[in-house]
Amino acid sequence: MYKQLTLLLLAFFGLGQGFAQVKEFRKDKAYPEKDSKGKYYTVSGERHGPSFFKKEVFSEVEYTPGDQLTFDKYHTVDVMYHWYEKWAAAFPEITDLYVIGYSFEDRPIYQMTITNKETGKDTDKPAAYFEGGRHSGEITSSESILWLTKHLLENYGKDEEITHLIDTKAIYLRPQNNPDGSNLYLFSAQRNRSTVRPHDNDRDGLVDEDPEEDLDGDGIIYQMRKMAVTEEEKKKANYIVNPDHPSGKLMKRVFAGQGDYLVFTEGIDNDGDGDYNEDGVGGLDLHRNYPENWRPDIGGDLTGRGYTQYGAGQYPLSEAETRSTVLWILSHPNISVVNSMDTRVPMHLRPPSTSKSEERMYPEDLAIYKEMDELGLSYTAYPWAGDVYETYSTRYKVNRLTGDPLKPSPLFGHGPDFGYFYFGSIWYGDELWNNGAMKDYNGDGIYDDYDGLVWDEEENGGRGFKSWTPFTHPELGEVEIGGFHPKFFGQNGPPWQLEDWARKQALFNLAMAQRLPELKVETPEVKKISDGVFEVSLSWTNVGGLPVALEQAKLVKIVQEDRVTLEFDKELMEGYENAKVKITSPELYDKTIYAGHTGKGETKKVTFRVEVKMDEEVTGKIKLSSTRGGFISQEITLNN
Repeated sequence: MYKQLTLLLLAFFGLGQGFAQVKEFRKDKAYPEKDSKGKYYTVSGERHGPSFFKKEVFSEVEYTPGDQLTFDKYHTVDVMYHWYEKWAAAFPEITDLYVIGYSFEDRPIYQMTITNKETGKDTDKPAAYFEGGRHSGEITSSESILWLTKHLLENYGKDEEITHLIDTKAIYLRPQNNPDGSNLYLFSAQRNRSTVRPHDNDRDGLVDEDPEEDLDGDGIIYQMRKMAVTEEEKKKANYIVNPDHPSGKLMKRVFAGQGDYLVFTEGIDNDGDGDYNEDGVGGLDLHRNYPENWRPDIGGDLTGRGYTQYGAGQYPLSEAETRSTVLWILSHPNISVVNSMDTRVPMHLRPPSTSKSEERMYPEDLAIYKEMDELGLSYTAYPWAGDVYETYSTRYKVNRLTGDPLKPSPLFGHGPDFGYFYFGSIWYGDELWNNGAMKDYNGDGIYDDYDGLVWDEEENGGRGFKSWTPFTHPELGEVEIGGFHPKFFGQNGPPWQLEDWARKQALFNLAMAQRLPELKVETPEVKKISDGVFEVSLSWTNVGGLPVALEQAKLVKIVQEDRVTLEFDKELMEGYENAKVKITSPELYDKTIYAGHTGKGETKKVTFRVEVKMDEEVTGKIKLSSTRGGFISQEITLNN
């Protein structure tokens, strides 16, 4: 319902030559990222804390598009949009570019459809949907969508498998689902993960009143460590210098009162509550805002005995960004495969998020998901693949602080759960990047900061970690500022690692798309039984890698049965028993043949019987319609 014609959008941006200029009935906004002279980045909304922050320019980011798209730097939203506009103009025969919705700050959210228009409409084909940028700071996911888009377009007509994919399927790509948050992240020191909608994270009645601050003016918000001196500080101290690493850089968490240090993110206690930086810009989580198994935000359970979900929003789909995804997805039930990506576990992350896989998933569907898990690992070699509730929550077996065994833990309002239980699809929420923990250097079975620091020192020139530097804090006194670079080592990798992570994740998504259902339809068979009596048969085989419907899709009725119709000119079929052309089988009034759901590798055949009371040649159309297998129409001829 939000879709706008590509030609209109391209004309608006000056790319649609020969078309009239089209201007939306919307007030032009002066977005801070477009103001090259402005020194501050301002965000929308009313809050008790600051709404403007010093602009920063990071060497790891490309702010102006170059002549060539390379992946040795991260790209701003506008740079990404530049390339999508350019591609839409260069590949009009296989792309449509449109605005799918608008963000909280009224920025357009771009989406591209890739399919060969000459072979049919995108909605008449099996489809996959891939999305990045939902979490504002987890920008590697957006880069993977950008890489995949470039890869598909540049290899169409050159690579046989990609050409076949685009000829027979539709690929929907959304690089930035949270342009507000991504812009704030890339143009300031703020490390936000959410949208910029004001939110009372600490439930103290004040909104966004305690953001982080770049105290030492280096453009990055690191950590602060404070040696416990007073008795009150010693009671709270819960960090020691990690003895496992000789540098003294790493901190290790211990129980309160057993440590030597207090550790905070860089900033001051703006609201004077004793906590640092606990209520910065925004706080809602777009990946907790889906309607499946949604729970109220913290404080929303009035009994105090139920479940809540931090960042859930006021109600399911309360956020424009999530709402645009879900409403569009529901209008495109031809989609079988989805990946809506984040950073930084890394993991191929799938449903269920609130129960064990065997408890709620159909065995047939779970088997397909497990195949996809293994497929993903074959491309990425991530340490993990599996469900959120059990595999993700217990991947390290024990709590490193307490020693207690980890238990499965629910996560509510999660995209993959919506994708499977509500929409009946293969839906992943993959996590890219690993905080530099490339391997288990100390053999403790855990990929942690120790491993990240060793890799940084050995392979990254030590650029990912800022050595602890003395600083006089206005409230705490003498502290040290340092730690891992939060943007380009913690949440995302250093730029020289970017393309490898973007590429291997994109290739997994491509591999899933190449396993979409594909109905290979044979030429209709027309057999004359006797004078004026014909049998018309149609056979097809699902040569794709997925059935046309998961068992869950059948349960929730997101797909219809595969069905075949035979159609002739309306006037030929008028007159009931005296009609010139009459379909006698099926014998029912409804002449549709319902063929169930075509499984992977399954062949089906249906047959109509037709009576023709005329000497002239009769033409008609036989049509196969499958919600996720596509729509195919072929012409037939009956000749007495």
